[in-house]
Amino acid sequence: MHIPVLLEEAVNALAIKANGIYVDGTYGQGGHSRLILSRLGKSGRLIVFDKDPAAIIVAQSVVDSRFQAIHSSYAGMQEALQLLGVDQVDGILLDLGVSSVQLDKPSRGFSFRHDGPLDMRMNSNQGETAMEWLATVSEAELKEVIKTYGEERYAGRIAGAIVKERVYQPIQTTLQLAEVVTAAVSSSYRAHRLHPATRTFQAIRIYLNRELDELSAVLPQCVELLKTKGRLAVISFHSLEDRIVKRFMRKQASANTLPRKLPIREQEKYLHTQQQLKIIGKKICPNTDEVAVNPRARSAVMRVAEKLAVDDQ
Repeated sequence: MHIPVLLEEAVNALAIKANGIYVDGTYGQGGHSRLILSRLGKSGRLIVFDKDPAAIIVAQSVVDSRFQAIHSSYAGMQEALQLLGVDQVDGILLDLGVSSVQLDKPSRGFSFRHDGPLDMRMNSNQGETAMEWLATVSEAELKEVIKTYGEERYAGRIAGAIVKERVYQPIQTTLQLAEVVTAAVSSSYRAHRLHPATRTFQAIRIYLNRELDELSAVLPQCVELLKTKGRLAVISFHSLEDRIVKRFMRKQASANTLPRKLPIREQEKYLHTQQQLKIIGKKICPNTDEVAVNPRARSAVMRVAEKLAVDDQ
């Protein structure tokens, strides 16, 4: 069952205008989008993105003249909206990471809780599967991916174990990979609350789907797309995502302070640091009641920012 994380908080953060134009960059199963639509008037508009074909099938079942679904990564948001004749919007929501539906479906290969083919692609129609990548990746690259994207201290051991295992047999299923990872780490680590394979699965998924690259690509587009006082709300589920969002918002919310007596031409180099956003409140996390109902929400963090008027920059 899919339960939208920070549902009311996220939609409230957008400060919905009845006749505004809004974007949900990660439609998923449509929980946030349905609430946004319920708050829009007859002239309002909601445009949603998702690169998962299964999510787009769900989105296309929505019968509403105010609603439009685009089968694409949000990394191409600005270009896709321009093709629709939309240059600016009133709010953008990004709910990052993998959805509950993707995790719960064994055939997608995102989770080791059920055995399934080692796929991990968010767009199941294109790209290399985790099984295909693990069959050829070098031990050095694999170690770096697990260390960088999984923040895994046993990255070297795990990479070595995977490469050794594939000599004897191809690693084709989620449980097979999980078993290799578990056997590679120390017994004290195996007793930890977090399953030993969690960070490795996270790392491979993030790398294959270019999740951090796409996040870094879309954030500047969001700033350009937002109207004055338009809101950007981003829900992250692990520190790597949240770090990118936090640093971006802080940079865009920083005043343009130039060195004293700087020559006029040199000032042009600093124009890109002009203040664009105002951070709205502190980070928002799910309360204990939400986590009790939806344990997967426990790591969620939402940050919100508002586009400044030119005179405020």
